[in-house]
Amino acid sequence: MKPVTMGLIVGNRGFFPVELCKSGRATMLDVLKQAGVKVVTLSTTETKFGSIESVEDARKCAALFDEHRQKIDGVIVTLPNFGDERAVANALRWSGLKVPVLVHAFPDEPGKMVMGGRRDAFCGKMSVCNNLRQYGIPFTLTRLHTSEPTGESFRQDLADFAVTCRVLRALRGLRIGALGARPAAFNTVRYSEKLLEQSGISVETLDLFELFGWVGRLADNDRQVKAKLKEITGYVNAQAVPAPALLKMAKFGVAVDNWMKAKELHATAIQCWTAMEEFFGVVPCAMMSMMSNLLHSSACEVDIMGTVAMYAMAQASGRPSALVDWNNNYGDDPDKGVIFHCSNLPKDVFETEGTGAPKLDYQEIIAGSVGKECTYGTVVGRMKATPLTYLRVSTDDAAGRIRTYLGEGELTNDPLNTFGGYGVVRVPNFQKLLAYICQNGFEHHVAVNPSSIADGVQEAMSNYLRWDVYRHR
Repeated sequence: MKPVTMGLIVGNRGFFPVELCKSGRATMLDVLKQAGVKVVTLSTTETKFGSIESVEDARKCAALFDEHRQKIDGVIVTLPNFGDERAVANALRWSGLKVPVLVHAFPDEPGKMVMGGRRDAFCGKMSVCNNLRQYGIPFTLTRLHTSEPTGESFRQDLADFAVTCRVLRALRGLRIGALGARPAAFNTVRYSEKLLEQSGISVETLDLFELFGWVGRLADNDRQVKAKLKEITGYVNAQAVPAPALLKMAKFGVAVDNWMKAKELHATAIQCWTAMEEFFGVVPCAMMSMMSNLLHSSACEVDIMGTVAMYAMAQASGRPSALVDWNNNYGDDPDKGVIFHCSNLPKDVFETEGTGAPKLDYQEIIAGSVGKECTYGTVVGRMKATPLTYLRVSTDDAAGRIRTYLGEGELTNDPLNTFGGYGVVRVPNFQKLLAYICQNGFEHHVAVNPSSIADGVQEAMSNYLRWDVYRHR
C-alpha cells in the first residue's frame, strides 16, 4: 500500500520560547518517521527552526506545499508553543491544498509554567481552529486537547488521520466500471451518478454484449488467456471446476482487465446474474474475488455504491473488502447475525485451512434455474474470525445527498453449516443498527473489512466529503 505523505507545519509565536519549536519539530519528525509517514516541511535553513510565524514564512510554506501538491495527502499542524494562527491559516489557504488537516498541540508541564518553558499551545490551538473555520478550511482534532507526540493517544490519532487521508485520496478521482445492467429484481442498487460526480467519483459503463464480443475474439492459446488461467488455478483450489469453465473465466478476466486498463478504472461493479450464466456459461465471481483481493474492489449485482464502500475501506486499511448481505439471525442472540454472499469474496477474508478454506465451486442458489454446469466460478468458504469495520454508502436522490452508516464489530467462530461465502458477525446493539437500516431505506448489501478503521473513515466522509454519516456505537 502506498504510504501517506504529510505536509508538516510547525507553528511559532515570538512571545514564547522559540527553542520549543526546535525540539518539538524534531520529536514530531521522529514520530512520523517511525510511523512510516513521508514528510514535506520547511527546512531549518528556510525559516527559524523550520517553523512559521510571519507572512513571509507562510508564503514559503505555501509555495513548498504547492510544489509537492501531487504527493501531499494531508497536513499536520503542530504547535510546540502558542503559534501564530494567521500564518497557519494563510499557509494552508495560499497552498491551494484540499486535503485533511490535523491540528495538534504539545502539552505543558506543571513544573515548567514560567517564561522560558511555558507553551500555551492549547490556547494557540483554539486560535488556529478559529481562523481555519473563518477561512472555510475543514480540520481534524486530536482525541485530547493536548498530547505528547510519543504517547499512545497521539499514535492512535495519527493512525486514524492516515486512514482519513487514504480514504480521501482513494475517493477523489475514483473511476468505477459498471459492467452490465442492474438486475431487474434489484431496485435496491439504484444510485445517482450525478451525486457521485459531485464528490469526484466517476462511473464508466459497458454493456455485457460488448464485453462478450471481446471475449469471443480471444483464442484459447492467447498469451493473456493462458496467463490468466494459471492465475486462477493458483488462486484457490479449483479441482471441482471443469476445464471448459475455467477457460471461460480466464477469457472473461482478460477482457475485464483490458477494459479497466484502457479506461483507467480502479474498481468495478458487475452484472453477475443471470445473463452471464444463461448465455456465457459461468459466473464472474472468481474474477471479482481476485480483483478485490488485489484491492481493486468489485461488487456484484452492479452495486456501484457497494463498490465505493469496499474501495474506500480497502485503500484505507490495505486489506481487501468484501460485499455481503445482512442475511440471517444467528439463533436468538440479538447481537449476532449471519453475513453471506454466494460468493465473490476475496480469498484473504476466508479461513486458511479446514472446511472453511476457500475453493472454487458452483453457485447453488441459481443452479436450479440455469443448471449447475452454467454456474461454476464461485469462491466459497468461511470468513475467519477477526475484528471488522462495516460501511454502507448510498445516494439519497430525493434529498440530493450521499448517506452512509458505519461501525465496528467482529466475525466470530460460532458454528455454522451453510454454503457460499459466509460468517457469523457480532455487532454491539445490533438490533438498533438493523432497525436504523430498515427505517432509513438502506440497501441489504454492506461492505466489510477485516480492520478497525471506523473513526478515520467517519472523519473523511463526514468532515471532508460532507456526506451524511450515522456512526453506530
